Amino acid sequence: MKTLNIAISDLEFNKFGLRSNNLSFSDFIDLVSRELSKQRLRESLKLAEKFGLSEMTMKEITKEVNAERSALPFR
Repeated sequence: MKTLNIAISDLEFNKFGLRSNNLSFSDFIDLVSRELSKQRLRESLKLAEKFGLSEMTMKEITKEVNAERSALPFR
């Protein structure tokens, strides 16, 4: 087994809720994946607000999705 050392600041250590200086690779991957997912969600929310999509009702969203699906060539 190999050991990989990664340096992070105390702020990052606390931000990610780390409790130990040792982390398995799979735990590290999970941690990074969760953070990337959070970042993508925040960006999606910003874009939804920017383009007025955050104000759409479920009925309007369903109508838009159905319209797009019916326009697909393989349908």
